[in-house]
Amino acid sequence: MTLPTSSDPGFATARAHPNIALVKYWGKADTAQNLPATGSLSMTLDVYPTTTTVRVDPSLTADRVRLNGTDRDGVVADRVSRLLDDVRALAGTSSAAHVDSVNTVPSAAGLASSASGFAALATAAAAAYGLTLDPRALSRLARRGSGSAARSIVPRFAVWHAGSDEESFAEEVTAPDLAMVVATVDTREKAVSSREAMRRTALTSPFYPAWITSTAESLDAALAACRDGDIERLGRITETNALRMHAVIQSCDPPIRYLSPTSVALFDRAVDLRAEGIAAYATADAGPNVVLLCPADVAETVRDRVADLAPAVVARPGPGAALLTGDPVSAADAGAPRSGA
Repeated sequence: MTLPTSSDPGFATARAHPNIALVKYWGKADTAQNLPATGSLSMTLDVYPTTTTVRVDPSLTADRVRLNGTDRDGVVADRVSRLLDDVRALAGTSSAAHVDSVNTVPSAAGLASSASGFAALATAAAAAYGLTLDPRALSRLARRGSGSAARSIVPRFAVWHAGSDEESFAEEVTAPDLAMVVATVDTREKAVSSREAMRRTALTSPFYPAWITSTAESLDAALAACRDGDIERLGRITETNALRMHAVIQSCDPPIRYLSPTSVALFDRAVDLRAEGIAAYATADAGPNVVLLCPADVAETVRDRVADLAPAVVARPGPGAALLTGDPVSAADAGAPRSGA
């Protein structure tokens, strides 16, 4: 059987990669449109892609969603359908769709699976419904599914701007020659979702206003460090911003703690590496898994030095979201990390 390709009407397959924030997104100015309270800065990875196929089917009465080979309903399907509703509104149609998505990163474990997932969905859905969107519009669309997905549309390093719906999109920025070492502490789905933790933090933490103010300042400083090629300054901002985010999360009521003892040990290992003259700086999104930012030429050394604490892979700056042609199953395997990568 000949498989349809991304050029066939009503069908498209796209791939996107997760991104890890150097300056974090944690707090919304507008929940309905996923507008961030502050801007953020991230690196798109070249590992752990999500591959998503969207096939429009006018005979369906509702969207059908499969994730990693399993039919999904409830919250997952609702979030997918809400983004498809935005696409359908732009396309002037009410036709439902089949959505088949494959993650190679653990879902909801704090490794940005929603970023890659909704970036791939937005890219595939826009094409399947016949839309032609520039990267800015596609970033805004992905943002509505998951805020950080705005950044996974963009290759390598991205700044996601705060502001109105029209103003809040991600675009590429120039950065030094960096890599990330992704240390996987726990692949289980976290007990409290990022959305709930973000909401609880904003409502109950007495430190939340200071977090917003300091993060805006951190973003300006990080962008300046990128322009100057100052890895040490950028790394210091990255580690400090991550620890501030986890501190404000832990200060909400009731408290939420994502970092485990192993997570903390990895942050400590980054300090030890720097004492030895190896520039490594730890960060963690909303979960226990830790990522070490470092110059590209020492990435394998850093990976080897944390391997006793957690399995780790090296990630380089990766591509933005893109349409694919050919076999979606084969495409899903591309970019998955190899042992020792």
